Amino acid sequence: MRETGAIAGASVAHGDATVDEIEAAGGDGVRATVSDLLAREGVEEAFAVQTCNRSEAYVVTDRTVDGATALSTFAPEVRGGAVRRLDHEESLEHLMRVASGLESLVLGEDQIIGQLREAYEESKSAGGIGPVLKDAVTKALHVGERARTETEINEGVVSLGSAAVRLAASEIDLTDGSAVVVGAGEMGTLAARTLDDTAVSEITVANRTVPNAEFVAEEVDTPAEAVSLADLPAIIPDADLVVTATGSPDLIVHPSYVDGAGRLVCIDIAQPRDVDPAAGAREGVTVYDIDDLEDVTRRTRESRAQEARDVEAIIDDELDRILEAYKRKRADDAISSMYAGADQVKARELDRAMSKLEAQGGLTDEQRETVEDLADALVGQLLAAPTRSLRDAAGEDDWETIRTALRLFDPDFTSQVEETDMTDAAAGGPDAAPDSVAEELDD
Repeated sequence: MRETGAIAGASVAHGDATVDEIEAAGGDGVRATVSDLLAREGVEEAFAVQTCNRSEAYVVTDRTVDGATALSTFAPEVRGGAVRRLDHEESLEHLMRVASGLESLVLGEDQIIGQLREAYEESKSAGGIGPVLKDAVTKALHVGERARTETEINEGVVSLGSAAVRLAASEIDLTDGSAVVVGAGEMGTLAARTLDDTAVSEITVANRTVPNAEFVAEEVDTPAEAVSLADLPAIIPDADLVVTATGSPDLIVHPSYVDGAGRLVCIDIAQPRDVDPAAGAREGVTVYDIDDLEDVTRRTRESRAQEARDVEAIIDDELDRILEAYKRKRADDAISSMYAGADQVKARELDRAMSKLEAQGGLTDEQRETVEDLADALVGQLLAAPTRSLRDAAGEDDWETIRTALRLFDPDFTSQVEETDMTDAAAGGPDAAPDSVAEELDD
């Protein structure tokens, strides 16, 4: 019987890390990260989430030291101060905070719910989701939904796309301006919708797949057209604002694309970057990235302070519930293992005792039942105290006691010990095991 493992986590997020560090931590994507973690010694489950604001990984191991070791090489190129290490309880709480939007750059934003679900499905496809992480992520998503239905944490909250437009509006006059949105995903769509509420006169949506760009262009009332990424060098110089939000691993906007531009603001909300930072060195061109949106989103955080406290109360309540359930499961695993091991020994010794008693004159059915009842009663009484102790140990977070009990009482472990004892007995050594409990009593 396998122990209910503990979660260990590692997070590289916008609060402590730069855009480049988050990108570096992301590696080759969620599936690759999960597959790599599952190959580490002792890792039973793995989950990863990667967004423009965070790269995180979680593992489940039976021993906490294995979890820490497995994650020790996560984000190897990122400075230590930018990597936050999380134990089991911290991981559970952090996932709930992430799903609720409390850890987002834009407090309470809704996009993270969909990103977590997508990360869960990708991790599941890579074979990383088991019972522990299923409960953890499912609970986090449930808390995220509660936060948005029971509080106003997301009322009026801007997405990164709309935050980018707000930042642009503070830098340049968008009246009758021309805007280019690069990327037709969720963030690009949100940026286009936000631009639709401004005074820009035209919006161009550029995407590798033009039909997807056409779909976004049809979402807005402002005159809009869809173009290919190959058209960017021709349209960017005439634009006032460029918002990039693709999922490309390579740079999309190169410095040469802004040659001939007048006053141009480029806001890169992609992860990894879409815009070559060197483009900002051209006269009249300003390039912002996710780190620069912090000032824009600070005001939203301040207005949502009370709502955030209400969400934290929900998290506290749900965290207590899942921790109690986890503790009960850990104790139940150990207790079940203990009883399974005891039942194996009981069955073997009953069989031996019955055989000896039959050889001594036979047993009636009533006598056989009495002996079996005696064995059951002995097991129950002998294990009653250890059962209480294990439940107490779970309540006190004494996982070492539970882990030891699992090893001692695991039926497979017990069988290995018995085989060793029988081998010693057959060898006739000084510590030879007795044939049965009956012989021990006879001695």
